[in-house]
Order: sequence, then structure tokens, then C-alpha cells
Amino acid sequence: MDGRWQVEVDRSVCVGSGMCAGLAPWAFRLDTARQSHPAEPETDAAAPVLAAAESCPVEAITLRALGDGAAVFPPEDE
Repeated sequence: MDGRWQVEVDRSVCVGSGMCAGLAPWAFRLDTARQSHPAEPETDAAAPVLAAAESCPVEAITLRALGDGAAVFPPEDE
């Protein structure tokens, strides 16, 4: 995987499962309320970050390609 991604977590949807922090601990943190947030708003494209987004039980994580803003996860409907 190449490039960089913008990472967002919808905290109104996050249930604090911790899957994201377990799969990509450098990219996601849980706060004291067990709500996830990105460690940084941008990260290198990496399989564990994508796996974290895909594993979120409530799809609270959005990944977009930096530059053109193309959806990485969830994928846009075709």
C-alpha cells in the first residue's frame, strides 16, 4: 500500500470495542471514556490501519486518500 490516508473516527458512533487500537496501536488511541480517536489525523497507508477500519463493529472509522479525498473505507457505492 502506498500513500497517506486521512483518518477520522465518528465518536458519536464509536462503542469503544478497542479493535482499532489492538490492530493498529500506533494509529488509534482510546481515551478515558473508551472512545477511539486517531493518534494523528493522517497516517501512512498500511494494511493494519485498513484492517482496523474494517473490523470496527459499528463502522465508525473513515479512511480517505490524501490529495484526492478518494474513499478507502468504507468504499463508495459503485
